[in-house]
Amino acid sequence: MSALLDKAIAAIRELPEAEQDVIAREMLERVEADAKWEKLFADPRSKNALKRLAAEAEAEIERGDVFDFDPADGRQP
Repeated sequence: MSALLDKAIAAIRELPEAEQDVIAREMLERVEADAKWEKLFADPRSKNALKRLAAEAEAEIERGDVFDFDPADGRQP
């Protein structure tokens, strides 16, 4: 276990049990989601799908069909 994770676990142990359970569920969900993505990306079919999606996104950008979602720039969709 890394020193940082060990420190985090020690801090979590100081919390009430209900809060510990919330954090534990979040951690497990994260680990499970990461494993799912790893499995999906390991599938050779995902490489073709990602290439197709990237080509579609590039075409949309070239056509000007996209806009910046950053509200800080002041532009509206």
